[in-house]
Amino acid sequence: MYHLRGVVLPDGVERDVWIDDGRITFEPVEGARTLDGAFLVPGLVDAHCHPGIGADGPTTLEQASEQALRDRDAGTLLIRDCGLPIDVRPLQQRDDLPRIIRSGQHLTLPKRYLPGLGLELDHPDQLPDAVAAQAAAGDGWVKLVGDWIDRSVGDLAPLWPDDVLAEAVKVAHDAGARVTAHVFGEAALPGLIEAGIDCLEHGTGLSPDQMAELARRGTALVPTLINIENFPGIADRAVRYPTYAAHMRALHAGVYDMVGAAVDAGVAVYAGSDAGGMVEHGRLVDEIEALHRAGMTREQALAAASWAAREWLGFEGLAEGASADLLVLDADPREDLSALRRPRHIILRGVVID
Repeated sequence: MYHLRGVVLPDGVERDVWIDDGRITFEPVEGARTLDGAFLVPGLVDAHCHPGIGADGPTTLEQASEQALRDRDAGTLLIRDCGLPIDVRPLQQRDDLPRIIRSGQHLTLPKRYLPGLGLELDHPDQLPDAVAAQAAAGDGWVKLVGDWIDRSVGDLAPLWPDDVLAEAVKVAHDAGARVTAHVFGEAALPGLIEAGIDCLEHGTGLSPDQMAELARRGTALVPTLINIENFPGIADRAVRYPTYAAHMRALHAGVYDMVGAAVDAGVAVYAGSDAGGMVEHGRLVDEIEALHRAGMTREQALAAASWAAREWLGFEGLAEGASADLLVLDADPREDLSALRRPRHIILRGVVID
C-alpha cells in the first residue's frame, strides 16, 4: 500500500493518490507508505516494439524477457508488440514485465520482408484466411507487411492487391481485431487506406491529402522516427538497387516534415520505438523527444506515449480502480521531456521497481 501526492497527468491537478492491492484509489488507505515525487504520469506505452526480435533475427524467450526488462526500466509499462516471430504468451504471465499486447506474426510474401521474421504466404489470395488465423491467435491486432523492396523492379512496391486488402481488413474487423501495416513508400498507401486499415507503421510516404483522409477516418500513425534514422545506412548498403537507395534517402529527408504535417492535419500519432533488430530496447524517451522535434508540443508528445496511447489501446491511465502503472517524477515532463529519463519511482501493477 502506498500514498502519493503530486500533479496527476493529464489533468494537471495536484491531489492525493493511494495504491491498494495493485490498484489506484483516491480514497485514503490506512497504513499506506508515502512515496516522494511531484508529478504522476500514466505508465509509458511503446506502440511499436518487438521483444522477441534481435539483431540476428528471432530471439529466445529468455532474451525477449531481457529486452522487455530494459523497456520497463526505461519507463515503458505497456507494449504493443507489432509483430513477433516467437510466442511471448509466457511473458504476459510475468508480473515483473510490461503488459504486452500481441499482434501475431507479420504477414508477408516470400522474399518480401526480413528473413525469418514473418509468416510467408504462398500467394496473395491467402491473406484473408491468414488474417483470420492471426486475429484469433492475437490480442486484437494483426500486422501486415504493406510494402518492401521488390528486387524485380528495384524499389519499394506493394505486396497485396487492393481487393485482397479490403477483404482481409474486413475479416479482421468482423473478428473484432484491428489491422496495422508496415509501409515505407507511397505506392501501397492508397490501397491500405481505402481498405480501412486501422493504423500505419512508419508511413514515410504519406501525402497531405492522405493525412487528411487518415484524420477523417480516425486511422492512427506510429512513425517510429528513431528507426527511420537507419534509412541512410540501409541505402548505403543497397548499391545494387540505386532507385531504392535514392527513394529511402528521400523518405528519410522528409520524415520530420511529414510527421509535423500529420499532426497539423489532426492525425492521431503515437510513439513507437521499433525496438528489436536495428533499434535497442529502452529508447522510448528518444522517440518522444523526436516527436517533439517533429512538431508536437511536449504535452502532445508525452500523451502520444502515455495517456492518449493507453486510451487508444484500451487501457486506463490514473483512474479510480485502474491498475497502478505509473511513473513518479520530480520535474514536470510537460516542461522538460528529459525528466522522463530520471523517474524517482517506476510502479508496475502496484509494485515499486526502483
